[in-house]
Amino acid sequence: MTDPTSNPPLRPDLQRVLESRSAILDAARPGAVAQQRKRKRWTAREAIAALADPGSFVEYGGLARPAVAGMSGAADGVVMGTAQIEGRPADLLFYDYTVYAGTQSTINHAKTTRMFEHAERHRLPVVCWLDGGGARPHDMKVEGRGSTPTFVVFARLSGLVPTVGILPGRAFAGHANLAGLCDVLIATPDSAMGMAGPPLVEAALGVKLTPEEIGPASVHVTSGVIDVLVEDEAEAIAVARKYLGYFGGPTALGPAPDVTALRSVVPDNPRRAYNVRKVIDGIADVGSVLELKAGFGRAVVTSLIRIAGRPVGVVANQPMYLAGAIDSPASEKAARFIQICDAFDIPILSLCDTPGLMVGPDVEKTGLVRKSARVLTAFANATVPVMTVVLRKAYGLGYYVMGSQPLEPAILLAWPTAEYGGMGLEGAVNIIYRAELEAAAEGERAALHKRLTDVLKRSNTALEVAARYLYDDVIDPADTRDILIKTLATLPPPPPRTTRKRLIEPF
Repeated sequence: MTDPTSNPPLRPDLQRVLESRSAILDAARPGAVAQQRKRKRWTAREAIAALADPGSFVEYGGLARPAVAGMSGAADGVVMGTAQIEGRPADLLFYDYTVYAGTQSTINHAKTTRMFEHAERHRLPVVCWLDGGGARPHDMKVEGRGSTPTFVVFARLSGLVPTVGILPGRAFAGHANLAGLCDVLIATPDSAMGMAGPPLVEAALGVKLTPEEIGPASVHVTSGVIDVLVEDEAEAIAVARKYLGYFGGPTALGPAPDVTALRSVVPDNPRRAYNVRKVIDGIADVGSVLELKAGFGRAVVTSLIRIAGRPVGVVANQPMYLAGAIDSPASEKAARFIQICDAFDIPILSLCDTPGLMVGPDVEKTGLVRKSARVLTAFANATVPVMTVVLRKAYGLGYYVMGSQPLEPAILLAWPTAEYGGMGLEGAVNIIYRAELEAAAEGERAALHKRLTDVLKRSNTALEVAARYLYDDVIDPADTRDILIKTLATLPPPPPRTTRKRLIEPF
């Protein structure tokens, strides 16, 4: 006799649905999981489980099948849906390499377009797991197949919502295009990326190359394409969570660094270099720093930080490289970072120590005239508050584009070590006192040049410049964090936005 308290048998239609839903999960696909283990990679679903808050993922399109008759594959190679990340909503789109090498197809393009349109409509951040080999050739046989709007829709997200790309393996063709459209790209050292994979490269150039020979991670770090290089998938997920956290507004007060260490960061000898990252660490909440594009444009450091829990973007000259002179790569890097901060209403802190823009015939070949203008254009048109701290050198156009008085920073501070000049003072002496230097005896010219330079320096120290009211104040370096906290507290929050504020140029 049947127990009347037991559950009744499932209807056949529901049973088929439940079986179909179970069949796409990792537990039902041991072969696919083994394939990923052989590649030393996570599955797409394992990565989502690591990124999303527990129990928050809602899948879209999991039952989709390839359009080509006879082909099958779980979710047609894209696992996607909505989730919470640190309690904030986001859209996730994760390519599944175990399904036809994660290639893009007619059906999964329809899925990705749907997800990106969802993000656009509801203003949700997007995280893309980009592990795939570009277009699926089989789908060229699909009747009625046309061009996909996927890439156009994703491009429309620029400046509207934060977009994060994670490159855990290989991203070619369309996957690389999506990577290039992301605001930030996180990658593992053994990843590879290119606008075409080995088969197309061989057809076009007649050479056989491995994916790693076409576009290894090392190349993309140097070129600035990869923003953050991580050890493995676990760190990639952690960095993605950390990055998105800066766009969620203030958090609880973070642990403070040892601010007294800032007093000794800048050397007494003005010709000695120092690492500006020590200054950033001395201002930011402990553990809150995330540097972007560390391997590119090294004359500038760009980092997202928190100051007393509030997100802030830092643009800092790096004296360890080119003495802090701003070259073309540094200009491109700084300009785009400013755009990201401004698009999402993150205040900017400029740490200035630059002898100016880089000079010479070699740098002119890089288009510095235009590229340095990008920094000034980005700053001049930003509506977020900019706070400037002059650490040491503030010379010429380099200082002008790094948050000088004409850019109307919310506060303009200087450390006692600050030096000021319309150009490098040694060069200024050569111009101002050319006649005196030429008239001096050969053996006395160097000593005369030094005396004249010292006189010019004494009239352009931090205190002398503050006396002419070109700085709001000259401060004890140890007070920098406290003053910035108080300044941020006086600045009103940005008004709610329902539209895009500005585009972010791909880079």
